Amino acid sequence: MTTPSIAEFFRGRSIFITGVTGFLGKVLLEKLLRSCHDLNKCYVLIRPKKGRSGTERLEELLQSKLFERVKTEYPDFASKIVPIAGDIMEPHFGISESDEQMLCNEVSVVFHSAATVRFDEELKLSVLMNVLGVQRLIELCHKMRHIEAIVHVSTAYSNCHKKMISEIVYDPPIHPQRLIDAVGWLDSDALNALTTKLVGKHPNTYTYTKALGEYLLVEEKGDLPISIVRPSIVGASLSEPFAGWVDNFNGPTGILAAIGKGLLRIMCGNIRAIADIVPVDISVKLMIAVAWDTAVNKSKQTMVYNNTTGQINKFTWGELEKMSFEYFMKNPVAVVARAPNPKLTKSVIWKDLNVLFDHMLPAYIMDCYMWIVGKKPIFVKIQDRMWKTIGSFEFFTSHEWHFNNDNIFRLQKKLSEADKKTFNFDVSVINWGTYMEDYCLGTKQYVLKEEIGSLPKARRTLKMLRRLHWLFNTLMVVAVWRLMLNRVRVAKSLWNLLMRWIQWLFQKIPMVARSN
Repeated sequence: MTTPSIAEFFRGRSIFITGVTGFLGKVLLEKLLRSCHDLNKCYVLIRPKKGRSGTERLEELLQSKLFERVKTEYPDFASKIVPIAGDIMEPHFGISESDEQMLCNEVSVVFHSAATVRFDEELKLSVLMNVLGVQRLIELCHKMRHIEAIVHVSTAYSNCHKKMISEIVYDPPIHPQRLIDAVGWLDSDALNALTTKLVGKHPNTYTYTKALGEYLLVEEKGDLPISIVRPSIVGASLSEPFAGWVDNFNGPTGILAAIGKGLLRIMCGNIRAIADIVPVDISVKLMIAVAWDTAVNKSKQTMVYNNTTGQINKFTWGELEKMSFEYFMKNPVAVVARAPNPKLTKSVIWKDLNVLFDHMLPAYIMDCYMWIVGKKPIFVKIQDRMWKTIGSFEFFTSHEWHFNNDNIFRLQKKLSEADKKTFNFDVSVINWGTYMEDYCLGTKQYVLKEEIGSLPKARRTLKMLRRLHWLFNTLMVVAVWRLMLNRVRVAKSLWNLLMRWIQWLFQKIPMVARSN
């Protein structure tokens, strides 16, 4: 039999997606509905939140600009989406019996992208979502009668305590079940006290629990057809559904937003280290291709795919520093505190000094001004929140890893020419200059909610800020120079006085000697 194309494989099949309201999940949903539009149903797990039902949250999600292209090409696309009320932190995902029965009877492909991606998340919540959530997924999938592929989204940094990372699942320092059991009877305070010891060489609870989740997945999968995709640092889209789309402050997006606003001017990092950023649409295309390959080739081995860019298309943090400055100067954000001027340094002391004098001191000055004019002080709080986030990300800007990508290359060779066009996950095609300009513009438009039409005014504002900055620096230089001159005069006067006193003293010594 001829191997079906990816779109042909998904024709008539029903799929199940967790984490659909997350950055990766919503891009996955859009791509499937647009490029595999003949699929039967797409069941999406959505938990009620802040008084809104799962259906209401789905309707809000579909109003996003992300879905404008699929709306144009396939106006009835929403009829294929079925919201499933549930929560990965609940037993059986909190799914009703009727919904579970429907999933077990109809679903043949599962994408599991639900997780907490916060680096500083408490261990208890990280375990519940990233480890126990995986266990509950496996329990559900074992009941599915027609399951052909399960794609689990992990992270390339699940084993970041190693420098060389292969496409295999590594043994964890502790068995996941022991930690799950501990979470069941230890309270949050006790777990928080043990977190540093448990996490060990991992920089945070996120990478630690994702590693445990991978191991648990392999241990409990039985005969289930499972593959693992490990994206590195997921950034804005490269081209689909359009270039530069991003909708959250996670990872490099938050850093770019802070740079663009002039709030972030220095952070710890190695300008020569690889910035392993992967566009979100590249990761999504890989996930879809992996599901196809897992089902079609029916491999009994759990395949792991390091979805990284560093060893294929190198891009460094130094280049990000340079390009973010260049493109935010070219296309500035409308509301800025100061002109962009990002710097990376290896020196913690130099960084701390800059934070004190170039970040916190101006923030306190601005808050004093806000208080004087009767407005609420906000700048110190903004700095505090920003540095909490930046601090957890500096581990990744200061280190470098070597990822093996053999399984990625093998999968690329299996794709037909048509599939390579529709589901191209080859990161060697990325032009980093073009990508970063689109990323900066996307941050301005979709995260900071600024219109492109505001660019002329923003450029005038930035020009004025640069002049004010130059004037301020000039005044500071003059003030320091005058102070130094004054100090020199005072020091010279004191020196002359001291020399005259010494001269007088030496004149007195012979007279004292003669009198004796």
